[in-house]
Amino acid sequence: MRLFSTMLLAAAAAIATPAAGKTPLDGVWLFDKAPSYPGVTMVELSGDGDRATGAVTTAWYGKMEMQNVQRDGDTVSFDLRNLNDKAHATRRWTARLVNGAVVLEGDIWSSHVVQNGRRGTAADAAKRAFKVATLPPLGTLAPDGLAATPPMGWSSWNKFAEHIDDKTIRAMADALVSTGLRDAGYTYVNIDDGWQGTRGADGVLRPNAKFPDMKALADYVHARGLKLGIYSSQGPKTCAGYEGSYGHVAQDAKTFAGWGMDYLKYDLCSGEWFYADADTVKRSYYEMGAALRATGRRIVFSLCEYGRFDVGAWGRSVGGHLWRTTGDITDDYPTMAKIGFDKNGNADHAGPGGWNDPDMLEIGNGGMSDDEYRSHMTLWAMSAAPLVMGHDLRRTSDHALALLKNRAVIAIDQEKLGQQGKAVRKQGEIEIWRKTLADGSVALALFNRGTGAARVTLSAADAGMPITALRDVWQGRTLAPETTDFAVPGHGAVLLMARGG
Repeated sequence: MRLFSTMLLAAAAAIATPAAGKTPLDGVWLFDKAPSYPGVTMVELSGDGDRATGAVTTAWYGKMEMQNVQRDGDTVSFDLRNLNDKAHATRRWTARLVNGAVVLEGDIWSSHVVQNGRRGTAADAAKRAFKVATLPPLGTLAPDGLAATPPMGWSSWNKFAEHIDDKTIRAMADALVSTGLRDAGYTYVNIDDGWQGTRGADGVLRPNAKFPDMKALADYVHARGLKLGIYSSQGPKTCAGYEGSYGHVAQDAKTFAGWGMDYLKYDLCSGEWFYADADTVKRSYYEMGAALRATGRRIVFSLCEYGRFDVGAWGRSVGGHLWRTTGDITDDYPTMAKIGFDKNGNADHAGPGGWNDPDMLEIGNGGMSDDEYRSHMTLWAMSAAPLVMGHDLRRTSDHALALLKNRAVIAIDQEKLGQQGKAVRKQGEIEIWRKTLADGSVALALFNRGTGAARVTLSAADAGMPITALRDVWQGRTLAPETTDFAVPGHGAVLLMARGG
């Protein structure tokens, strides 16, 4: 009888207490109502005494392995890699057992996550497991003749973010025509993030209800002498949380080509979890570059990975025609100036077929003064940067339209030699830039980065030759070649064309 009682007590203890080497949080935990970011769907934990290992599965970043795991009673704490945020390479998370459920809490980027999960089974874990896609070996794509000059057009993001639809895109195409911007060279109408719907059982990505017929939209844009662009990410999710191309790269390239797309912006976004070093980032862009070429449709390929890993040195070889050199621009002078003056890429990488891209134009959005917007346009033209507008084209002021349509300024940007200008003299807040043109003349820009007006003296050394002819581009007037003294307003610019003897 005593032996039987002992056996009963041992059995009860085994039920009440995890087996030796296990923790109370061991097993599979499922999250059915996850916030959209980062979209935790499952936590898997296994332990041995105070030690534990595990992973967090998310919609954005797939399976994230726990690091530096520690157990304290019914709580497990651990680090998760925080993408490429160098200042916060990891963030600390906790999983706590509360009344038979798990409470997961932690930070990623600027988001604080608190989710409640229930117990699951190994079968549940198999169903929710993230399917890992493999990258091809890195190859080299030959130039295809596209983007002989920096692309010009319009993109939806700066003004509308993800709040876009078919009607708005058609309206922007119409406005490009009615304002004369199309005839000035702005020909691309680019749909940025927010158009994506869901994938069917066949894996094909459909647009959401705001875009009922992409092929019809492309036909509409093409009928107006324009070209249509679209957006995706090599990650599972785009920056705005829509469906990315992860695991469906070739399939999406065929879909875009079938719709009649002429341009693709490919944004690293959630892909930066999977592709965090130079090798994988390059291969992820090569994968889409090769897929676009395989469709047989001529599509401009815009690489958006924020200037990482010296992208200008390899952007062409993966099929890119332009590559972002920086993070996102915003409609204020300090950000625009920092990007345009300091983050506009290595000038040696720019030229016909491939361009440094300091991001879109903010002219027309209203956050800067007229002088600041003139500096913005001057700086982008001198940099041989893509000229992609980002405002509501239906509400373009006369001043903004005059800046954007100035044919002489556009000609400097679109000049066939394709040289990216750069500073030849810096003196305090003053910068003088020079850009050599195919006919031997030079464009000279006098920038004042200070807030107060300044007098700037131009020299033959700045031009790289004795000046025999001089013209003020913005004012549209010829100057005496010996003119050397210029008034430049605060945050303003003077743009000149000079010829030598």
